[in-house]
Amino acid sequence: MEKTAVNPMLVLAVPVWRQRLMAGLLLTLLAALVVRAAYLQGVQRDFLQQQGEARYERQIEVPAMRGRVLDRNGQILADSSPVASIWADPAKVREWPAEDFARLAHALGMSTDELDRRLGQGGRRFVYLRRQLPPDQAAPLAQLGLEGVGVVEEYQRFYPQGEAFAQLVGLVDVDGNGIEGLEASLQAMLQGEAGKRLVIQDRHGRVVQDSVWVQRPRDGRDVVLSLDARIQHITYRALERAVELHQARAGGAVVIDVRTGEILALANWPSYNPNRRTGLDLSEVRNRVVTDIYEPGSVMKPVLVALALERGKVRPDTLIDIQGGVFQVGNHTIRDSHTGDRALTVSQVIQKSSNVGVAKIALGLDSRDLWQHYRAFGFGVRPDLPLPGVASGRMLPSGSLKPIEVATMAYGHGISTSLLQLAHAYQAIANDGVMLPLSLTRRDAPPPVSEQRRLLSPKTAQEVKAMMELVTQAGGTATRAAVAGYRTAGKTGTAHKLEDGRYVDKYVASFVGYAPASQPRLVVAVMIDEPKVKSYYGGIVAAPVFAEIVGQVLPGLGVAPDMPGPAVAAAERPRG
Repeated sequence: MEKTAVNPMLVLAVPVWRQRLMAGLLLTLLAALVVRAAYLQGVQRDFLQQQGEARYERQIEVPAMRGRVLDRNGQILADSSPVASIWADPAKVREWPAEDFARLAHALGMSTDELDRRLGQGGRRFVYLRRQLPPDQAAPLAQLGLEGVGVVEEYQRFYPQGEAFAQLVGLVDVDGNGIEGLEASLQAMLQGEAGKRLVIQDRHGRVVQDSVWVQRPRDGRDVVLSLDARIQHITYRALERAVELHQARAGGAVVIDVRTGEILALANWPSYNPNRRTGLDLSEVRNRVVTDIYEPGSVMKPVLVALALERGKVRPDTLIDIQGGVFQVGNHTIRDSHTGDRALTVSQVIQKSSNVGVAKIALGLDSRDLWQHYRAFGFGVRPDLPLPGVASGRMLPSGSLKPIEVATMAYGHGISTSLLQLAHAYQAIANDGVMLPLSLTRRDAPPPVSEQRRLLSPKTAQEVKAMMELVTQAGGTATRAAVAGYRTAGKTGTAHKLEDGRYVDKYVASFVGYAPASQPRLVVAVMIDEPKVKSYYGGIVAAPVFAEIVGQVLPGLGVAPDMPGPAVAAAERPRG
């Protein structure tokens, strides 16, 4: 029988003493592990827990920088700077020793009683102790090493141009969210998106080791406006002087580029300093140029006459029987402020601002056609601009217009509009009958033809423009709108105010015009609310503001004079 081979390794005998040694070593190692585990679980349990709490990984939010607001030339209108805010966990702070509590109060520059009030009552776990400190002031607070207090990085908004742009640019709240003006309406574009980062922090919330980005912050986009800071300041100062001179309640002015529809200036008075908001009056925040509506008065007359010319009802030289400036419509009497004329041409009706003249012209038109004409010019329609509270104005329903309502709408009563809407209507007239969409952002060329609307034939527009130029010349109601070296054109408005459905002895004085009259570049609309001193007529109160703005802005834009006087001619004469 054949024997099976046996592996010699299997028959090697391990000495007994070696087996016992190996077993002893294993038992010793196991015992050491048991003892160490017991030690860590018992004796050093508190220490290890403190160390674990002292350093931990946390995801923190990294704020995005809000986009800047710039004028058309890159001047900063709104910007952000880094700041720091101090927060606290009231539950933890109230457990501190009295000396630590006093140390924090001293570092914050407040009494312990004030700090106690800031922490509040109840179970709140988060409060801000100080907001938006300069980083160098916040650094010592971060180094106190007190549990339950931390520093968060933020951004603070500031407005270098101050009061002149306040209502238009608007405001952000303490958390950096837009609450007024363009800051509110362009919030989605300006705010950006916060980032997230993993860091190692100690128990005081201090970052002891950077880790990795989870999501990088996406800063907000800059917005370049159509406005020109130089023109805005000129407009604001001219408006401010007029309101103070006539002790008026308020005022507004807007400047539009006739060729592009860009808004170059939009000013309100009173205004406020957006960098100092303590005690802010809400009436100062209101952007009156776009939100306030009022009966415009005689500035509506060129719009009415344009329709009559367009429909062939009258010509510039058509005579209108003015009846001495008194006209009866049913039980109502329409009067001119300057009576005595028996007949005026249509051009003279505009030049002398005859209520009777335009009322008679209006009554010769189809009332529904007139209503549609006003709508086409933007009255009763909300302007398409990214601003809060933009008003559409008011018009009576088209199907129920009575003769007296048609007559009064011709000279701007029975219809309410904003100053911006008036300026836009005049842009169309000045632009040979073509209305361009308004823009608050910079555009270097006219909008596409598809966005332009022809409201008047070039012939009608030229005829109306010729009439409006007479207004600023001798015999017109706005000779104070004349500007040396430039031909100007426009129309005055003086309207009673309505209160509780009744006309009261308060007025809105206005002037809307354009220059140079030969090749219009700017439309300027001015409104002074409730002038109390010297006069309340638009030609005396508002027209000089127009002249002051145009006289400074046109030369600054390099617009050549179109009415050379002796001084201009001498300056242009070649030198030998």
